[in-house]
Amino acid sequence: MSEKEKEKENVVTEKVVSEADELPKTIVRRVVKDKLSQLSMDSEVSVLRDSLQGFCESARIFIHFLSATANDVCKESNRQIINAEDVFKALEEIEFAEFVPPLRTSLEEFRQKNAKRKSESLKAKETSKKGKKKEPSSTDGVGNKEEDEDEIEEE
Repeated sequence: MSEKEKEKENVVTEKVVSEADELPKTIVRRVVKDKLSQLSMDSEVSVLRDSLQGFCESARIFIHFLSATANDVCKESNRQIINAEDVFKALEEIEFAEFVPPLRTSLEEFRQKNAKRKSESLKAKETSKKGKKKEPSSTDGVGNKEEDEDEIEEE
């Protein structure tokens, strides 16, 4: 095989994964660095570009594998929408059961935060609605009510 053919083959194999399927490198780098800094005594941890690419590709493949397995679990239950329990069961099926308890805890915390945020948002909407209610109509001094322009338009 000539040098040109080898180079062409390398370009083709590098372009197999579309940019849409790639994970954001900055996020992967941050996750890797955070985890490595927890495990290392050194304060500064650097990750080479090739290593980062390997982490990105490994994570992408893992996500695809987990998604496919969760989809199978979902289809077995005659459903079309994957839920959290499907993902947990898929993790157990692909022998990553040790991830399930911390993920359940994390999911519960996430749901509680969202519920709290949602209730606060509803309370804020209710108080703003109460503040916007019409004030009672005023009288003209003789006891006759003066109608607001809004009330006249409604009739």
